[in-house]
Amino acid sequence: MDIGIIGGSGYTGGELLRLLSQHPEAKLRAVTSRSKKGQKVSDTHTHLKKICDMEFEDLSAKEVASRSDIVFTAVPHGTAMAVVPELLDAGVKVIDLSADYRLKSEVFEKIYKIKHTDPRKVVYGIPELHPEVAEEKLVANPGCYPTGATLAAAPLADAGVIERVVFDSKSGISGAGAEPTATSHYPNMAENIQAYKLTSHRHGAEIVQELSSLDGGLKSISFTPHVIPSVRGILTTAHIFVKEELSEEEVSDIYRNFYQDKPFIRLIKGIPMLTGVRGSNFCDIGFEIEKGSDRIVVISAIDNLVKGASGQAIQNMNLMFGLPEASGLWTPAIAP
Repeated sequence: MDIGIIGGSGYTGGELLRLLSQHPEAKLRAVTSRSKKGQKVSDTHTHLKKICDMEFEDLSAKEVASRSDIVFTAVPHGTAMAVVPELLDAGVKVIDLSADYRLKSEVFEKIYKIKHTDPRKVVYGIPELHPEVAEEKLVANPGCYPTGATLAAAPLADAGVIERVVFDSKSGISGAGAEPTATSHYPNMAENIQAYKLTSHRHGAEIVQELSSLDGGLKSISFTPHVIPSVRGILTTAHIFVKEELSEEEVSDIYRNFYQDKPFIRLIKGIPMLTGVRGSNFCDIGFEIEKGSDRIVVISAIDNLVKGASGQAIQNMNLMFGLPEASGLWTPAIAP
């Protein structure tokens, strides 16, 4: 496959380059960046020296499409919708890593305060929930928080046993992007945890969309994010309050059956940790039932830049081209 990346200078672009460089079927043909035109990719992503010797180019969507079978758009929210139609018209497949196609256009406009110029129905690319990505030409790659949260609760939502769910997610600083911000400035983050947008984070809409599609009666879904002094990873604690008491065996069966044959879901005994998934495309899930209560605590751990972004995008690409789902992604986490 010939690959084009529009917007390759950020963290997700760099992660796409890292993972695609070792994919057995991928050939990088174009990487764009207006601000870094003419500069070597490895001057920005120094870990890719001798791995990727390409230069950033400032190309039109048509030019990128002419070199590609599939294009990844790793651009700011509100930007992808301006180039995706042209890419599709040129006959290439597209995976968009921005938020532009994740939500219904009216929901997107309400949350992002941006007019949607290309409303269309697009499959939301969590492959474990939407295997139909294999038949699509355009896939909306999910947000990092919604990936960890949705995978934590999806089996119980599908079983129709959830009364309400409260998500508490803690993300590494890389989730804020490559440009420095107040929440990524070292003196503000060292030895600190920052909660933010306690009840209004825009990723909450993706979580609601996906879980309510599994259980239309599930209305009470809450989400609060935090930034922690770590570079990578999202640890999500899902407080799931159920309609009726379930045994440990029953919950285990629900998760095991739901995620049967899903290569990147690992159901573990004990408590998942970021060190178990960092650098990998795995999602580790564990749970504990609170005795004498209606609460089940489910923990999920993902790498926000891999399963939460670029790795999941490549997982979607594999399915779209009929390749083994784990091609180029079957690598262990980096530990310690």
